[in-house]
Amino acid sequence: MTPNDFIAKWHASELKERSASQEHFIDLCRLLGEPTPAEADPTGETYCFERGARKDTGGDGWADVWKRHHFAWEYKGKRADLDAAFGQLRTYALALENPPLLIVSDMLQFRIRTNWTNCVSRTYEFGLDDLADAATRDRLKWAFSDPERLRPGETRQALTERVAASFATLAQSLRERGHNAHAVAHFVNRLVFCMFADDAGLLPGHMFTRMLEQAQRTPAQFAALADDLFGVMATGGRIGFETVDWFNGGLFDNAAALPLEQSDIQTVLAASLLDWSEIDPSILGTLFERGLDPDKRAQLGAHYTDRDKIMLLVEPVVIRPWLAEWSAEKMEIANELRRAEAAMSVTARTRRWNEAQGRYRAYLDRLRAFTVLDPACGSGNFLYLALQALKDLEHRIQLEAEALGLERAFPEIGPANVKGIEINPYAAELARVSVWIGEIQWMRRNGFAEARDPILKPLDTVECRDAILAPDGTEPDWPEADVVIGNPPFLGSGLQIRRLGDAYVSILRNAYAGQVPGGADLVCYWVAKAGKQLG
Repeated sequence: MTPNDFIAKWHASELKERSASQEHFIDLCRLLGEPTPAEADPTGETYCFERGARKDTGGDGWADVWKRHHFAWEYKGKRADLDAAFGQLRTYALALENPPLLIVSDMLQFRIRTNWTNCVSRTYEFGLDDLADAATRDRLKWAFSDPERLRPGETRQALTERVAASFATLAQSLRERGHNAHAVAHFVNRLVFCMFADDAGLLPGHMFTRMLEQAQRTPAQFAALADDLFGVMATGGRIGFETVDWFNGGLFDNAAALPLEQSDIQTVLAASLLDWSEIDPSILGTLFERGLDPDKRAQLGAHYTDRDKIMLLVEPVVIRPWLAEWSAEKMEIANELRRAEAAMSVTARTRRWNEAQGRYRAYLDRLRAFTVLDPACGSGNFLYLALQALKDLEHRIQLEAEALGLERAFPEIGPANVKGIEINPYAAELARVSVWIGEIQWMRRNGFAEARDPILKPLDTVECRDAILAPDGTEPDWPEADVVIGNPPFLGSGLQIRRLGDAYVSILRNAYAGQVPGGADLVCYWVAKAGKQLG
């Protein structure tokens, strides 16, 4: 089929989505010189139409076309809402083995969105007439034959490192002008979240960037303009003719902004033009903490604990036990559903189905009540990845249950499932920001709307205090949790007095007499408390 033939045929077609989609895709394969699903994989195991459709009842699958390690493709009728099609693909991406490309089309328009886990996303969009161009056809052909050629060059890690570096400079400048370090950190955290909210579509029409552009013309107005924005984000309401949602969660309790000079505004404006929706919360907190905490500025550019190392703990402690339990539960649920289908009476069928649904709901309820504690949470890296793991588990289990014929509900696991203790106030607030951003990113990435009223739920579960010594010199209580993870500080006996002071070390050792030897490394106090907590 020639490009002109393909373009003419599908401009003229008035077929509805269901009757047209497979024919359109087969024609596209002919145009690009690619085998159809039936030609490339007669078994349908790696390349097929209607991936995820139940074999017993038929019906719609998770994607109209699926090719393992290449793409998931969803069709809509002509001039339909392609954003809705993307939403469906995002919801089922986990069940579709997280393909690197998500593609939607209404047969007149095509959108390819990259979906690599740790890369900044990119969207390619073109129309039917653009297929007359060989370069456009090549780009579409790569989705079939060589998706790596569409992989974006910048990783989320590199993007996050870039934005963190610019704000470290801003924070240093503000401190040098005499502003309190805590006020600077809180102010910068709000700027960071506003830029994320801008690019995630939570603020209308890139409102924060527009505010910066206005302030660049009249720098003396910046503090007043930012005060207005922070104030309305705290409560919800209007700025001019535009409505702003209620954010708060504690981040916007105090609306006061610090004044910025024109060069500062230019720095923030340049940073705001990056895609903040793609920043990586697993390292965001650590990088920003080094810029915001004067005592840690020397660590800028130093090594940090990356995602893979954190997952060496999260995977066996959080993920693996729940998946093992689900494997057994899923088998029992499937057996109940088979018995329901074979039942001779409506009463027996209903009873069996209710038993299967009950087992499924009981498992979900246990998972949703599961909590993780990091008693030395720093800027939230472990909390963020533990939350992502729990949300992925809940989503995966619901998709697999739905494939069995059970009902899928709205995800309920959220920031309240992770708890932290951190003595450093800079890090504690960054931990909250990282968890908030990670929660919103997960919901959007998987096709769900973020929480509302407020968008940011209060994160009182991240406590700013000493995890191993209470103010009265006794052993403090930790919040209840099902598992304890983290990377508490290692500090040998010889360094403890020098770093922490003789009085603190003496009180600490007295509080744990009989539990921790006097010359033990500081990390042993966390180990002792974790043992008591879980024992």
